[in-house]
Amino acid sequence: MSKKGNELAIHDKDTGSSEIQIALLTSKIETLSKHIKQFKKDKHSSVGLLRAVNRRKKLLEYLKKNKINSYKNVLSKLNLRK
Repeated sequence: MSKKGNELAIHDKDTGSSEIQIALLTSKIETLSKHIKQFKKDKHSSVGLLRAVNRRKKLLEYLKKNKINSYKNVLSKLNLRK
């Protein structure tokens, strides 16, 4: 798990909370973005990137609706949205 993901964990073995899932998806999105910049014709990775972005978007909407404090914490820790 990434360093940022460790900061968002609710407990030591936390792997399924929305906060951790968002952190993992964010690192995956960053990796895929770099890959797609290098290999512009790789359409399968483009689809994977879109899926990851949409999944993260849904998780962020869930947090915003149900746990506003956690939502704000995730945005600041992962440096999403200014």
